This record gives sequence, C-alpha cells and structure tokens, in this order.
Amino acid sequence: MTVSVRGFRDIFEPEAFLFTALENAARRAFSLYGYEELRIPSVEMRELFVKSTGESTDIVEKEMYSFEDAGGRTLSLRPEGTPGVARAFIENGLAGQNARRKFFYQGSMFRAERPQAGRYREFEQIGVEYLGNPHPSADAETMLLLSRVLSEAGVKDFRAEINSLGCRSCRPAYHAALVDFLRSEKESLCDNCRRRAEKNPLRALDCKTDGALLAKKAPRQTLCLECKAHFEAVQELLSQSGLPFSVNNFLVRGLDYYTRTVFEFKSEALGAQDSLAAGGRYDSLIASMGGPETPAVGWAMGADRAVLLMPKQTPAGPQVFVISLGADKTAFLVLEDLRKSGLRADGANFSQSLRAQMRAADKSGAAFAVIIGENEAKEISAALKNLKTSEQEKIPFSRLAEVLRSKNP
Repeated sequence: MTVSVRGFRDIFEPEAFLFTALENAARRAFSLYGYEELRIPSVEMRELFVKSTGESTDIVEKEMYSFEDAGGRTLSLRPEGTPGVARAFIENGLAGQNARRKFFYQGSMFRAERPQAGRYREFEQIGVEYLGNPHPSADAETMLLLSRVLSEAGVKDFRAEINSLGCRSCRPAYHAALVDFLRSEKESLCDNCRRRAEKNPLRALDCKTDGALLAKKAPRQTLCLECKAHFEAVQELLSQSGLPFSVNNFLVRGLDYYTRTVFEFKSEALGAQDSLAAGGRYDSLIASMGGPETPAVGWAMGADRAVLLMPKQTPAGPQVFVISLGADKTAFLVLEDLRKSGLRADGANFSQSLRAQMRAADKSGAAFAVIIGENEAKEISAALKNLKTSEQEKIPFSRLAEVLRSKNP
C-alpha cells in the first residue's frame, strides 16, 4: 500500500474550505491596503536562504529540504517567503531609487520539523512584504493588516506582542553584552543555548527550555535615540489605531535579517506552540543580497494554525438534485442548464434505481429533486419534489430555474 510521507498530508473538505475562506479573507484585506500579489517559485538556490536567513539558524542548520539537481546545482524547497520576494525585487529591476512596493504571497513552505498539531513539514503561509518605506507607519500598517486578515477570517482569540531589536548602531553592544552573559551562565544552560551563545545569541532568549530563566536575568537592549524614537512612534500609532498589544522585551525572531521592530501574534488556544504569525523590519536584507539599501517590513502567517482558530464552516451543497429514470440525456442537459442559470445542481449515477438516486439526493443536502423520466422528457417538463415535505409538482423545463430560485432565494 502506498502511503504519504510523514509530515505531509491530504486536506479534504470541510477543512479545505476553511483554507479557502482564510485566503479569501486575506485577499479582501490586501486589496483594501493596496498590496499586489507576487507568486514566487517553490524552489530556489540553497545559497539564497543561507545568505539571507543565516547559517546558524535552525532553518538552515536542520530544517531545509535541499538536493542537487541534474545540473549539479544545490537547490532548496522554500522554507519561508521573504528571501524569494527580496530576490524577485532585485532580479526584476524593481529596486530602483525611492522604490516602494507592497507584495503579498501565499503558498506551501517546507521545513523538516517534528510534526505536531498545526505544524507540518509542508505548510501554507500567507505573508506580506512592504518594501521601500522606513517610516514607523509602515511597521504599524503591516500589523494592522495582519489583525484585519485574522478578524476577517473570524479568528478572535489572538494577542500581539512587539519589541525592538535595535539597528547596526546599537545592536552590536547588546550582542556583546548578551554573549558575555550567556557565557557566564554556560553551566546552567541547555545544549542548544550553549551553541547559540557563540553563533546566534538572540535565539537563546526564545529557548523553550531556558527562556523563562533568561527573561529574568539576561541584560536588556538599550536602544539608540533613533531606534527608541522609531519604536515609540510604532506604539503610538498602534494605540491610536485601536490595536491592543504588549511590549515583550525578550521577543526575538529566529532569522538573522531582522532589525528594529519585531512582532508576534499569539493565541493560547494553540497550546505550547502559540505563535500564529510573526514578522518585523529588515532594513539590511536587500542590500546584503546585492541590491540597494531598501528599508522593508513584513510578516508571515501559518495558515494551518489560523484554520484551527476559525469558526467551523462547511461549503454550500447543491440546491437541487437531478434524477433520471431512463431519460439520461435529457436529465444531463437539464442539469447543465440549471448550472448555467446559477443554481448549485448535482446528480448521481443515472443508471441506478430511483431509490438509490433518491438516497444520494437526501445525502447531498439538496432541498429539491428534479425527477425526469421518459414521459417527462416527452412532455418537456419535470417532477419537482420538495425533499423536506415530499410535496411534488410538475414544472416545464423552461421554468425550472425560475421556480427553483423563487423557492431557494
């Protein structure tokens, strides 16, 4: 028996319907905020993620699906969307002077993580990137947009946390102080934090094992005047826009390219893995990839987790079910005419008995059945049966759609 790969899954309705509802809600919000869609490839050169995401990140060290193709190139399935958007921005000549672009993307990402609820090795992300605007309003806008997407999708149980990681001026001093602190606490730290102390010290603050201890004892970031003013402006804009948030001084992001504002939307309903969406500002990324200095801010949301928090919905079933009793061609054409008129119509196996087709009609949830036998085909009319009351009447084919719409407004 052929089975699926662990961490990869088939998604059927009604869950698949929730994904579509989330995507549609996101598209409505993106349209309001002026974001345009960018479809990036699923496969990129591995070095794109190494250079942008960071060699010492968990994604690059442990989680990427990488392989060598027939041409000898080392490729990777995309583990996140931001590097691909940045590459597209540079490669397609969009990174001109004073360029300002807003993009959104959605699609599958791939990470070799341990599968658990809402976390799979192939997972869908919906994300945005606002390129070319250094103003605090861009940071606030992206967070308000994220809140709008979640609210449009019916997700209510979430909270926002924000922090500032500083910039190239003030971050090095904090980096050095944090490394000194982690080295002094080396004996009490887990293996991951000992390793991160030398390679990526900020990630130690996000450790599930030592995070609570470090939050109490670790030094805090001292922002330069510009970063402090930027962060205060972001908070003021969020407050005046009505988005509740809290400042988490130890909130970090696991990727090397983040600077200044970082944020995370969380939900206790998700359990221990409570992150629903996250993002921040990355003003140095595009320049580090060979493009011009371009300020940028964005976020990515795990659609699989968001779906867990959405109100349960089911797709609308057929309004009418067509049944054939020896008049298969006529029944098929009537079925298509009903669909052309805008009615949700379905039919089963016309070669089955009346009883079997009626069972299929009841199971479909349709309110009405259109029954067409040889006599009905000759009379150019059909028996219209109310499946709830069992009332039945004869309706000409030419009026079927009109009558059904009046009964199914």
